[in-house]
Amino acid sequence: MKSSHILALLLLVAFLLALPAFMSTSLVNAAIQMLIAALFASAFNVLAGQGGMLSFGHAAYFGIGTFATIHAMNALDGTGLLPAPLLPLVGAAAGCLLGLVAGWFSTQRSGVYFSMITLALAELLHSLAPHLKDVFGGEGGVSAMRMPAWGLTFGSAIEVYYLTLAWVLLSLALLYFLTLTPLGRLCQGLRENSQRLRFMGYNVHALRLMVFTISATFSGIAGALLALNNEAANYVIFDMSLSSQVVLNSYIGGIGAFFGPALGAAVMTFFGYAVSDLTRTWLLYQGVIFVLVMMFMPAGLFSVSGWWSGNRGKHAPATLLRILALRMAGCALGACGFVFIVELLARILAQDYQSLLVEGAAWPAVALFGLQWLPGAAATWLLPAALLAAGIALVIGANRKWQFLREEQTA
Repeated sequence: MKSSHILALLLLVAFLLALPAFMSTSLVNAAIQMLIAALFASAFNVLAGQGGMLSFGHAAYFGIGTFATIHAMNALDGTGLLPAPLLPLVGAAAGCLLGLVAGWFSTQRSGVYFSMITLALAELLHSLAPHLKDVFGGEGGVSAMRMPAWGLTFGSAIEVYYLTLAWVLLSLALLYFLTLTPLGRLCQGLRENSQRLRFMGYNVHALRLMVFTISATFSGIAGALLALNNEAANYVIFDMSLSSQVVLNSYIGGIGAFFGPALGAAVMTFFGYAVSDLTRTWLLYQGVIFVLVMMFMPAGLFSVSGWWSGNRGKHAPATLLRILALRMAGCALGACGFVFIVELLARILAQDYQSLLVEGAAWPAVALFGLQWLPGAAATWLLPAALLAAGIALVIGANRKWQFLREEQTA
């Protein structure tokens, strides 16, 4: 790792350590969720990004780590099987055991067959969970309480934040160390050409099982941290939506880079926290972001860092900054226009608004962004259309300028 990368990581860690001092309790809770999502996505990336095995059922190992930790917190008449700071080890053990069992079956196949098996096993657990009320608590779920340990009460969100941060940093360090080991190199071989590994004498099924189990283990740690934060769990955690969420987050961030999935998970978790209370259509925006990233940035958001580091020696930093600023400005303008159109249509199509319509009368104004907009007025639709067009034009202009610079360099 380059010294500049180490410095950037140290600055990021320092920023994360100082963050709670400047945030409200609700934002601290959001930061905890972002850290947990980042660890879960990084654990998933061991399997999908490094091992080349796309799982559609990773919520199973995350969820089993959550429930195992809840039961460990309730053990010994509520005193806990382990001190609170060590409880994620229970989640790791539960994820590891389930990963061994499910992974043995799943890794017998590869490609789309592997993905379908992981999906089927996760859905099987999701279907069984409501009936195993002693384990998963039925509709009400299972709850517990964090007990004081090591001189800390763990009664405040800040203490839970630092506990979560410690485990996330430790887990990410171990996962990064894995990439430097022979097993980490073999992971890349599994992704690139498993047939060649088999020809060289390696037991490909055993390698796949090891990678699967490691991914499930760290997913269990992420689930355990969720249990410590929420002090409750419900079988809904096994739902397909969580499995699909970690896939989306990882690909948005970029599975080709180690920190890409963590970035994507943190960004999209904060996006959900910030936007979900503002609009009911936030899932639509999340889907649009995923589609646009896959179409125009298939390497994910983290590829911006690679683009900068790979070109700063060839072009002046000021030039790169101008191109990046043009692209960001274009994306911002286009997003404003798109959001305006979606939110306006959502209000017009709402049942409450439709009940106000009178045949032959002009449509009443719609309140949006603190102003009144007449759906029948051309200016109402020209404004977002102009914003959208301007945003697209800026992005196209930035891309053409970048293409011109590349052609000028190679000429």
